[in-house]
Amino acid sequence: MTGTTQAGMTQTGTATTLLRFATAGSVDDGKSTLVGRLLYDSKSVLADQLEAVEHASRTRGAEGADLALLTDGLRAEREQGITIDVAYRYFATPRRRFILADTPGHVQYTRNMVTGASTAELTVILVDARNGVVEQTRRHAAIAALLRVPHVVLAVNKMDLVDYAEPVFAAIAGEFTAYATELGVPEVTAIPVSALAGDNVVEPSARMDWYGGPTVLEHLESVELGDGEADGPSRFPVQVVIRHGGERYYAGQLLTGRLRVGETVTVQPSGRATTITALDVLGQSADAVSAGSSLSVRLSDEIDIGRGDMLTGGERPPRIAKDVEATVCHVADTPLTVGARVLLKHTTRTVKAIVEDIPSRLTLDDLSQHPQPGRLVANDIGRVRVRTAEPLALDSYADSRRTGSFLLIDPADGTTLAAGMAGDSFAASAATPVTPVAPVTDADGWDF
Repeated sequence: MTGTTQAGMTQTGTATTLLRFATAGSVDDGKSTLVGRLLYDSKSVLADQLEAVEHASRTRGAEGADLALLTDGLRAEREQGITIDVAYRYFATPRRRFILADTPGHVQYTRNMVTGASTAELTVILVDARNGVVEQTRRHAAIAALLRVPHVVLAVNKMDLVDYAEPVFAAIAGEFTAYATELGVPEVTAIPVSALAGDNVVEPSARMDWYGGPTVLEHLESVELGDGEADGPSRFPVQVVIRHGGERYYAGQLLTGRLRVGETVTVQPSGRATTITALDVLGQSADAVSAGSSLSVRLSDEIDIGRGDMLTGGERPPRIAKDVEATVCHVADTPLTVGARVLLKHTTRTVKAIVEDIPSRLTLDDLSQHPQPGRLVANDIGRVRVRTAEPLALDSYADSRRTGSFLLIDPADGTTLAAGMAGDSFAASAATPVTPVAPVTDADGWDF
């Protein structure tokens, strides 16, 4: 029989825990090189991959293998020497498995950092030791805080270019930690590294003997991971209704909590209560399932349930409302303006909505709120008030990253406009509650 050790391994030597993490930082801070060094020194690079990188490096005139090319997979990235798209890499050590998202540093592609960090449990933010904390560093820290990433690592890179000086590292770490604390980041671990030379990435650096903390890989392997999704109230958005043998099955993924046969659940947003009579996972009956499982559910009552409805349980019910107040990161080139008609996608439910107000925009330099900006442009972070045509079952993003998040979408072409976090705010900046208004129908038939 296979058991599990405290190091997160089975007795057969297979890592059982999974860490999703993202890298971020300004242009040329060395994110791709750090990731390449991490993969190379942990022996997670196949021979043919290394051969391809060496060939590409010679083509560009480099003397040795440019490890950044292990993640810069797009042709345009290799030609320009920058990261454009989010590059995902999967690797493992004996202690843990990893899904890594290497995100762009250029301000033009900040929106891709939102994509990469949205599911991350840890974010590594790089800083060039010569330049210190810059605007893009602050922007990425703000996004990590906005997305409630539990763990943040500050990697002060290129220490070889500042003679491995401890005072340089200490000053940058102090400035960043103070800024992150103001944002509400719960934990910051600062590590001095040289990705190019390999110092403190996988192996400890003999040239920084003044540093006694973990290497980047050691921290990634040992950071404690919670089980918040399984411990929260159950949330099961219905993705599809299956009719088989005269019975109805409701299929989807359990986002948070647990479901059990015989348990009473509530169908949202209708509020009808019913009982689970059967659970099916991969064609096999189950008595109980936990968050992350894809399954089908059979209920005791004939209730009108369709895609976008949600089965909920637990002591903390979601908020059922048409008025949504949230913090958003605007990711589209088209500005988001007051009065804009959008689609709001929350889990499997997509509804029509109108942007009623944009109360404030976050100023990254001092974390102040710029009141009534009128619009948000690409990479802005701000507060919005949205009214939807149909009620939504929303949790606060602070309580659940899965059911407290949503997207605003352009109804004309399907472009994602903004990523939203319901009820979330920076520095306890509470906005005035929305005053409910009577439903109306606009000239184009959008009901609110």
